[in-house]
Amino acid sequence: MKYVILIICLFGISFVFIQGLKKDPTIIPSNLISRKFPEFQVKPLKNYDVLSQKDLQKKEIKIVNFFASWCPPCKVEHPQLIELSKSFNLYGIAKKDKPQQLLTWLEELGNPFKKVGLDNEGMVSIEWGVYGLPETFIVDDSGVIIYKHIGPVMKKDVIEIKSLIKKLK
Repeated sequence: MKYVILIICLFGISFVFIQGLKKDPTIIPSNLISRKFPEFQVKPLKNYDVLSQKDLQKKEIKIVNFFASWCPPCKVEHPQLIELSKSFNLYGIAKKDKPQQLLTWLEELGNPFKKVGLDNEGMVSIEWGVYGLPETFIVDDSGVIIYKHIGPVMKKDVIEIKSLIKKLK
């Protein structure tokens, strides 16, 4: 009888473990989906227009990207952000970054952002539910977050994002 219980327990643990492996690690539920974006205030970056709440309240679809110059995956996604910025309004929020390093980074790689803001303490990131960098949100024309992408935006993600935005228009 002991062995039957042990086998059943091992089978149950194995089943739960295998189910966990099937999940996509980039999908983390967000309680902000289908809700208005949180109030926020970011600091300006020298020589760049600063992002404000009013920008995200405009009657247009927006992409908001949380990033940092010290973040290697942020550098990987940068060419895709530049591509997206050719078709959509893309806004950037730099999390816990040093202004001079960020300026150099944007000058070297190019600036895909219509406006940028500094989240020096990381509080804006917390309010938006950002777990790591980079993370990207799509905000619809009424200010509601409709999509969250965790990790670097890759070429396949650009296709998905463009398709999603096209459906919204």
